[in-house]
Amino acid sequence: MKVGLRILDSRLQGWGFPRWGSPGSAGLDLHACLDAPLLLAPQATAVLIPAGFSVRIGDSEWCGLVHPRSGRGHRDGLVLGNGTGVIDADYEGPLLISAWNRNPAGDPIRIEPGERIAQIVFTRIVRPDFELIEDLVDGERDEDASGRRGQGGFGSTGLR
Repeated sequence: MKVGLRILDSRLQGWGFPRWGSPGSAGLDLHACLDAPLLLAPQATAVLIPAGFSVRIGDSEWCGLVHPRSGRGHRDGLVLGNGTGVIDADYEGPLLISAWNRNPAGDPIRIEPGERIAQIVFTRIVRPDFELIEDLVDGERDEDASGRRGQGGFGSTGLR
């Protein structure tokens, strides 16, 4: 698989982009292409931070998924405002990172120019062929449907 990469911010190459954190890393580190440090207040509206490049995936069997970096997310509360960003195969615009401080209170999170704040993982996409049906029960219809999964509601199978 080849992905086209267009550098939009010349500082990226000085920061070591593109690179994976280790030979076994699934995610490609994304840098905050900021001109000055940014302070994210707790629970404030997420801000869009330029990643400094755009991609051309081009193959509709693939997409990119933008995730937070584990350490900053767990330790500091720096997560993505949209949970996970999806980069479709036909999107070729600049990548933006939706950064959010999930902490309910406390100090703002400081993001420095060039800091690695997120990661993109490339993954295959499966598009099923859908068939419209009347009932989701497979095989013989049971008169007592109370035992079917989903009938007890969200989370009905318990914790253990």
